[in-house]
Amino acid sequence: MDQETIWLVIGFCGQALFGSRFLIQWIASEKQKRSVIPLAFWYCSIFGGLTLFSYALYRMDPVFIVGQALGVFIYARNLYFIHRREPEAPAAS
Repeated sequence: MDQETIWLVIGFCGQALFGSRFLIQWIASEKQKRSVIPLAFWYCSIFGGLTLFSYALYRMDPVFIVGQALGVFIYARNLYFIHRREPEAPAAS
């Protein structure tokens, strides 16, 4: 496989990972009968975003680079907030 094909595969994998976050959010919301954003949504966002950011760097596309860099920052910040919050107290019986 040549380098161009490898990068196309990387780009499509990143897009599939990034796009899967919507399916994850939809399924989680359907199960709870309300709109929710599960933790897996943020992990798919950041890993998909990083993969697409790498692809954008390879393509040297400044619009795509800036868009993905900003997104990755936001996803990482959300994960930071999620992981730094204190655990919720158990519900009273």
